[in-house]
Amino acid sequence: MRLAITGATGLVGRFIVEEALAAGDHVVTLTRTPPDHGAFSGPVSRLAYDLAGPPPPLVGCDALVHCSFQHVPGLYRGGEGDDPDGFRRANLDGSLALFETARRDGVRRILFLSSRAVYGDYPPGTTLGEDLPPRPDTLYGKIKLEAEQALAALNGPGCATASLRATGIYGPAGPGQTHKWTRLFDDFRAGRPIAPRISTEVHGADLAAAIRLLLLAPASSLAGRSFNLSDILLDRHDLLTEVARLTGIRAPLPKRADGAKISAMSCTRLRSLGWHPGGRRRLSESLPGLLQ
Repeated sequence: MRLAITGATGLVGRFIVEEALAAGDHVVTLTRTPPDHGAFSGPVSRLAYDLAGPPPPLVGCDALVHCSFQHVPGLYRGGEGDDPDGFRRANLDGSLALFETARRDGVRRILFLSSRAVYGDYPPGTTLGEDLPPRPDTLYGKIKLEAEQALAALNGPGCATASLRATGIYGPAGPGQTHKWTRLFDDFRAGRPIAPRISTEVHGADLAAAIRLLLLAPASSLAGRSFNLSDILLDRHDLLTEVARLTGIRAPLPKRADGAKISAMSCTRLRSLGWHPGGRRRLSESLPGLLQ
């Protein structure tokens, strides 16, 4: 398979690239600048691409996975900063132009990395099922939903599409990069106060496995649908308890968060295709590497 991937050098995109290389795919990265030497375990091709500019031709690509998103560093919700119009132009108009180019150029499968943010302001404790009507309450969530809807409208004979509504994604970062818990672990080592929090998480390798399933599944399984992507509920208290056990750090642990204030995601559609994320076992196996 000749697979085009945007956002390939980010935390999420790198997992997708590595999974594709392991499967023997020819990977084409769509990036603003060339990946650093050694960024990936094998050779990749590159097409220059910026969300704010015209998409490159994608003739000859079998599939596209669109992961890139332009935002204020460190922020997704609120990632528009003081430029909501520019945020919308890049992330919505840019994504739609990319989807249209892919379909025009004969790409047979298009996947879009969306977000649980499309569910918006449902009360805490609501199970977020895939049939629950989205009601985003942030510009980030609204743009993700509008991009989902536009992509679904392109689904048809010769071009199967789907969106993945992902939760928080953890796992090791690439060379010279930091993972999502780097600052949290640094604060814990330094004994700084840490606020209680519980979150939904999925390992990047499990996300990449879900992408692979949707790339290979019958087109009728995609049909413009959206697929929830989540695995475990994780309390910072429990995470840092394990960090303390592995490192000997004796800093105070945060209090347990109120579990009733988190909405878990139901991933019925992916599981029906045979998706089996790694759960707590994968978290435990990953932590030593994340602490190095």
